[in-house]
Amino acid sequence: MLLLQPATSSLLSHPIDRLKVLSAGILSLILMLGIARFAYTPLLPLMQQQAGLGIAQSGWLAAINYMGYLCGAILASSINDLIVKDKLFRMGLIVAVITTLMMGLTHDVWIWAISRFFAGLSSAAGLLLGSGLIMNWLIRQEHRSELGIHFSGLGLGIAFCALAVEWLSGEFNWSQQWLILSLLGVLILVPAWSWLPKPDNTAFTHSGKAMLDNPPSHLFLRLFMAAYFCAGVGYVISATFIVAIVDSMPGLEGSGTWTFFIMGLAAAPACIFWDLVARRIGDLNALISAFVFQIVGILLPVMFPGLITTLLGAALFGGTFIGIVSLVLTMAGRYYPTRPAKMMGKMTIAYGVAQILAPAITGFIAEIRGQYIDGLYMAAACMMLGLILMLKLRTLSLIEEQSLSS
Repeated sequence: MLLLQPATSSLLSHPIDRLKVLSAGILSLILMLGIARFAYTPLLPLMQQQAGLGIAQSGWLAAINYMGYLCGAILASSINDLIVKDKLFRMGLIVAVITTLMMGLTHDVWIWAISRFFAGLSSAAGLLLGSGLIMNWLIRQEHRSELGIHFSGLGLGIAFCALAVEWLSGEFNWSQQWLILSLLGVLILVPAWSWLPKPDNTAFTHSGKAMLDNPPSHLFLRLFMAAYFCAGVGYVISATFIVAIVDSMPGLEGSGTWTFFIMGLAAAPACIFWDLVARRIGDLNALISAFVFQIVGILLPVMFPGLITTLLGAALFGGTFIGIVSLVLTMAGRYYPTRPAKMMGKMTIAYGVAQILAPAITGFIAEIRGQYIDGLYMAAACMMLGLILMLKLRTLSLIEEQSLSS
């Protein structure tokens, strides 16, 4: 709810300002999520072949990365000061470059683990602090409170890393590719840093409207977090192991990186698409639809093996997982317009716990059975549970709306 106040002397932003702010967000996600975090996925098979990285070790490195992400989410949810969040976000940009560089300078698994942990912290800064800062700026400038354009950076980052690894693999080894990606990260860091303005810490928009938080009920929040935990399991297994899974399937050797590219390419415009869907049918109905399509995307490659079904599954997965993240964090930002990262952080704690447990379990199972495919069945089962919880959440939302109106 927004209460009218006397107009301030501040002017609403020029369209070019909105473009620069959204571009800063997109570039920050390409760096802090795409390069620092997700470059590990297409480079994983090369590190296993050339650097002697074991199957179980690869799962633990992924889990450590998500542990850093979870710590970042806890930190984001505990900080209310936008100025502090802005400083931590900018630190995260620098850490993203440093941790990427660390991966290419050593064969030491322990240093890789340290790199993955701090890369996880950096990715939390990009996804939560950056998204919160941009959501706050959009609301304050009275633009649509939607993050679809911003989150396209995640899909672009995935697609960028997949293409980079595919192009570089013929000439450079795994270590050199990490070093090249860190150099590209430096080039991305400059506009990502400079185009995002310092945050306004006042409680009013630029036209003088008061920004008031409107938190959901405790039951709604618990169900929402449980459903998002399930989405985290469904997301992380495919996102981490998709290249290795596809490359291990008969007849699909060498197709993993292109599958990852298709996943990222589908993710790039997906958030904008799901914003439009949510405008028509509501946020919760859009989330339910995304859950259904993601389940299909996860199961297609294993139930109907083949290149076409694998690529289609990757497109469905890429087009839905990022939509789920965008819709959930957008809803969280609307509940807390003055402190958008507060509920974003709480939701991401649930998502982050899933991202710690699932890769480690998947790696353990793969070590015993010699394949990652069983992890996809686990991911699909968790998504089914999440779908049931989302349906219950929709029912609860309707009941709460009726009670408020009566």
